[in-house]
Amino acid sequence: MARQRADSRIARKEVGDLAIPQDIADSISSFGGVEGLIESLPPDDSIERMQRWYQACADPVRLKILSLLMVRPLCVCVIKACLQMADSKLSYHLNILKRAGMIEGEQQGYYIIYNLTDQARMFLERERERLHVS
Repeated sequence: MARQRADSRIARKEVGDLAIPQDIADSISSFGGVEGLIESLPPDDSIERMQRWYQACADPVRLKILSLLMVRPLCVCVIKACLQMADSKLSYHLNILKRAGMIEGEQQGYYIIYNLTDQARMFLERERERLHVS
């Protein structure tokens, strides 16, 4: 793939080792330049948590599970009946959601009742509102 040439008519400014467009250099100066932008990044543990949540939500099956749990806490047998899937496949998806910290399971007799964590419920409510999903 051929490399595109930068338009030589764009005003540039030297910022450290970078030659960047003047308007970008001016706008990032209010953030403390490149160093200020770097400092504004969320901590790595927050980025990793976001990654786990977005990966957990990237699968339609897991979004359906989360949607069911938005209604009420449920046992595996009800989730399985709603989604019509094998135990092993459902277990796989539930484990991903548990590892991401989006659901919790509580043993009640022979059953495990799954529920959304408070943080996951708030996240899903905000996302539904943002995307105008009922």
